[in-house]
Amino acid sequence: MTRTICNTVNTILVAIDVAKNKHDVVVLLTNGKKESFKMANTMEDYEKFSLYLKKLELPCIIGFEATGDYHRPIAYFLQKEGFTVRLVSSLAAARTREALHNSWDKNDPKDAQVILHLLKTGVTQIYHDPLIHKTNDIQEIAKTYHQISLRKVKVQHSIMNHYLPLYFPEVYKYFHSSRAKRFSSILLEFPTPSIVLKHTEEEFIKIAWKTVGRKVGKRNWLLDFYRTAKESVGLPISENSEAVKMFRIILKEHIDLCEMRSAIEEDAESYMLQYSDYQRLKSIPGIGPMIALIILAEAGDLKRKGYTAVAAKMARVAYSLIKYQTDYRCYHESIIPSGGIPAVRP
Repeated sequence: MTRTICNTVNTILVAIDVAKNKHDVVVLLTNGKKESFKMANTMEDYEKFSLYLKKLELPCIIGFEATGDYHRPIAYFLQKEGFTVRLVSSLAAARTREALHNSWDKNDPKDAQVILHLLKTGVTQIYHDPLIHKTNDIQEIAKTYHQISLRKVKVQHSIMNHYLPLYFPEVYKYFHSSRAKRFSSILLEFPTPSIVLKHTEEEFIKIAWKTVGRKVGKRNWLLDFYRTAKESVGLPISENSEAVKMFRIILKEHIDLCEMRSAIEEDAESYMLQYSDYQRLKSIPGIGPMIALIILAEAGDLKRKGYTAVAAKMARVAYSLIKYQTDYRCYHESIIPSGGIPAVRP
C-alpha cells in the first residue's frame, strides 16, 4: 500500500540504491543539502552508516528499491537499529527515472536520486521484513518448492523432447501425469527397447513387477509395454553405450526431483498446521496445501491486505456516488420493477 509522508521538515530522507557489493547512498539534510557516498555490503560499513545517521539526531526515513534479494540484509539491519524503512516500487522508479532523466538507462547515482525524489513526494510503500514479521520460513518453503518444480519440468521436457524421440518414442503413451515418478523408474531400468527385449515376456514381467507400483491390470500393462518395445522405431543403441548412460542420469535426476518435491510438500503440511489461516484457506475448494502456503507466503498479513482492499473498494464507491450524483444503495436492483440490472447507466 502506498503511503504519503506528509511532513518532512524535521526529517532526514535517505535514499539507497542497492547493489551486490556497494550501495549508493544520498542523504537529504534538513537544510536542503545533499550528501552522497558509497557503502560496502559489509557489517563494518553498516555500523558506520548507522552511527552516521544517529549522530544527525533527527528522525530518518530510509528508502530503497527491491533488488533481487540484495536489499534484505541492509533493510533488516536498519529496521533492527530502529530506523524507518520504506520500499520504493520498481515500476514507480522506472517511470520516474524516465520522466526526470528522459531515459530508461540505469546507473546507480541516478537511481539513488530517483529514490530520493519518490521519498520526497511520498510515493513509497511500507516495508514488511519477512524475518521480523515471521514469514521468512514460509517464503523459503514456497520459493524452494517453486525452484524444484521448475527444474523438474525442465528435466521432464528433456526426457520427452530429446531422449524418448530418439530411443523409445512409443513409450510416451504411458506418461499420464507430471508426478510420474514410476514412469521414470521403469525407464531407468528399461530405457531402450533392446534392454526390454533381452528378456522373455515372463522374465520382464517378473523383473518389472515391483517397479511399476500398484496398477489395475498390472500384468496386461506390462505385456503391452513389452509388445510396444517389439514394435519400436527407436535408434538401436547398446545398453553399455554412453548415450544410455546419459539417459539414465537424466532419469535419475527426474526421480530425485519428484522425491524432493514430495518431501517438501510433507514438510510444508507439517509446518503450516500451526497457522489457522492456512487451515481456512484449505477449506476453499481447489486450494490444496501448497497453494495455501504460496498465498500466505506472497500475501503476508492477510488482515492488512483485507483493509487495503476494503479501503480501495470504498474509494471507488465514493467516487461513483459523486460522479453520477446519486445516493448509495445496498441493492441496486431494488429500484427496478423487474429486478433486473440495466446494462447502461441512466
